[in-house]
Amino acid sequence: MYKIIRSFFFLISAEKAHYITMFIFKYISRLPFVYNMFQFEDNPVKVDGITYKNTIGLAAGFDKDGKFLDELYMLNFGFVEIGTVTPKPQSGNPKPRLFRLKKDRALLNRMGFNNEGLKALKHRLKLFRKKERDCSMKIGINIGKNKTTTNENAVDDYVKCYEELYELADFFIVNVSSPNTPNLRELQNKDELLKILNALLSIRLTQDDWKPLYLKIAPDLSISQLDEIVALQKEISFEGIVATNTTINRTLLKNSNPKIVTELGNGGISGHILLESSNQIVRHIRDKSDMTIIGVGGIENVSSAKSKLEAGANLLEIYTGFIYSGPGLIKKIGTLN
Repeated sequence: MYKIIRSFFFLISAEKAHYITMFIFKYISRLPFVYNMFQFEDNPVKVDGITYKNTIGLAAGFDKDGKFLDELYMLNFGFVEIGTVTPKPQSGNPKPRLFRLKKDRALLNRMGFNNEGLKALKHRLKLFRKKERDCSMKIGINIGKNKTTTNENAVDDYVKCYEELYELADFFIVNVSSPNTPNLRELQNKDELLKILNALLSIRLTQDDWKPLYLKIAPDLSISQLDEIVALQKEISFEGIVATNTTINRTLLKNSNPKIVTELGNGGISGHILLESSNQIVRHIRDKSDMTIIGVGGIENVSSAKSKLEAGANLLEIYTGFIYSGPGLIKKIGTLN
């Protein structure tokens, strides 16, 4: 059934199809039988003091502004990553900026942190928390910097998002690895990370509630860069990493027409092609450290989910696999740990 529905929506541009699909589901989800379609027995796992009802989460970028929290809750995710949010609203890069590479079951995006900003997200999260006081779906907030903010001042943007949203999140993810904001990946060097993470950890010490803090990294980092991050985590004790973001390595595309891909322009690539690259990073980090790893990249079925857990991930996230395989994927892999 999902393949039929997908074939229809794949006739529409990728970004437009995303919003149309979710708004249609917003109304369909009110039907009494729909809820039961997505329910399955809890398979709890405790990570960094948080008990998740299952290991499967939704990666950042799908619900940037917290508009679909009710619908994602119904789909029975163990957790979702909202964002990336920036202090000020920004429109992102010019459209079109999201493309399907169907032969590789991949997506290419250069969204550019398009979001309605901190104030809008805070408002929606407050309403959701008030309505769903006992929500079993944990909410992580992915924070970033505005495009107009220089790297020298980037820490101010991360601090503002962190402080303003602290009471509304179950955990936070620092995004310095998107390839679609100019020079953002330069913040992955040790000195810049130390400045940003130390500022956030200092704020955490002043809070009544303790919330885990994770760093989202690129799949294109060198071994020496990964080792620096491992050393940094041991030095300042943030909880772990989200591995990985999208890749700029186009040699991973095996079936897509190179000319067409070139014509699409810049952007990060996600999907099944990223599975082994992401898994290699997860394995390397796990061999060097016992930090928490949220594994994302290339999960589209049970076997790919298992491979990431076997590589050393504690939790899993999906995005592109969710698009290609459908919401049934959550139930298929939600019982794994």
